[in-house]
Amino acid sequence: MVRPLPHLTMCRLRTALYRLSGISIGSGTLVFGRLELTGRGSIQRRLRIGALCSINSPAFFDLNADVTIGDHVSLGHHAVLVTSNHDIGLAAHRGGLLKPAPIVIEDGCLIGARVTILPGVRIGRSAVVAPGSLVAADVPPHKLVGGVPARVVKALPPEP
Repeated sequence: MVRPLPHLTMCRLRTALYRLSGISIGSGTLVFGRLELTGRGSIQRRLRIGALCSINSPAFFDLNADVTIGDHVSLGHHAVLVTSNHDIGLAAHRGGLLKPAPIVIEDGCLIGARVTILPGVRIGRSAVVAPGSLVAADVPPHKLVGGVPARVVKALPPEP
């Protein structure tokens, strides 16, 4: 539905089309390009994006579990949000049963370009994830994290 729209243009129309497809997107949010959405079943219901967000593209969302993005969140180019992993199976087939877990990005976060967020991660309010990071564990509020795997680099001042 949004494929014919040129990249980084017609953001309001693209966002409206994603809303029409069943994705919950808050007012003032802009989607700057095509989102790659995968998963089983009614995946549109599993993606919720808050108000006044900037969602750059390309962006990949594995929606085998819920992805919730709060208000005032900026998501950088080439972000990858993965909500499912596999149990380790028997020797003949190590990719065992699918194990989905939700991702939550709280209000005010900045997620840099080429960040990968793994299943079950919660990124706390007003946190910043440095570009190229792999987020495998929860991020506390008001922290800057970076690296592979992402670790706290420094505390950020909360609002006065």
